[in-house]
Amino acid sequence: MIIAVASGKGGTGKTLIATSLALSIGNDIQFLDCDVEEPDAHIFLKPRIEKIEKVAVLVPEVDEKKCDYCGKCSEVCEYNAIVVAKNKVLIFPELCHNCGGCVLFCPQKAMTEKEREVGKLEIGKANGIEFIAGILNVNEAMPVPMVRAVKKRLDPAKTVIIDVSPGTSCPVVEAVKGSDHCLLVTESTPFGLSDLKLAVEVLKKMKIPCGVIINKYDITYIETEEFCEQQDIPVLLKIPEDRKIAEAYSKGQPLVGILPEYKEKMLETAKFIRRFPTFKNR
Repeated sequence: MIIAVASGKGGTGKTLIATSLALSIGNDIQFLDCDVEEPDAHIFLKPRIEKIEKVAVLVPEVDEKKCDYCGKCSEVCEYNAIVVAKNKVLIFPELCHNCGGCVLFCPQKAMTEKEREVGKLEIGKANGIEFIAGILNVNEAMPVPMVRAVKKRLDPAKTVIIDVSPGTSCPVVEAVKGSDHCLLVTESTPFGLSDLKLAVEVLKKMKIPCGVIINKYDITYIETEEFCEQQDIPVLLKIPEDRKIAEAYSKGQPLVGILPEYKEKMLETAKFIRRFPTFKNR
């Protein structure tokens, strides 16, 4: 089963939940850290890294001996990564989305592709958990290729937990795509609820069922629970705002490490997800 852990809003404790869920289940777990711009699951899981692999994408380069500066490559590029001047072709690799259209449509066959490194994968083990994290190079604008590189390692024979980046943009959609269930971690604040609503809308369009965990739970803020009830979304767990949890978090200690009673709660959450109806025709 593939379980994505997302949040909509940043800072809700998404990684704390994802790592605690993995540590609670324990056996036959694969953990994919797809928050490639700021991966931090390693802080809690403390994996032993066994292998590091470079991740590259294909970007165009031009052979100006063959090029007649017709401008066809620039016309087909939807992302303005190629500009053709009178006697010069300018290529902006950071804008390239690696579609290969410029190579395909070049009449003179002057365009080819070369690799450009965008990040790396860290592969290892943590307490019997298979651990794979994507790390995007600083100053790279597009995290989606890194997310895809991490997900290529997905092992469907295992229970897979995907730590997703915050927000509802392209890397989130790419990370969540193909999941059987998505756990949405939110907090008892208006900002948390606002971004939760956006995340729920994305998952509805993707036909991925979801449940909610409310972290830093405030009993006086009932709007989040009212929204979940209206949308028929189960609230699977409420974690109170606890200084002890915050202090442990700052030291890189997992939730189930300092409060063992949450291990059983995480296991109950996992059992509920397994019983939850899934959409097979995605």
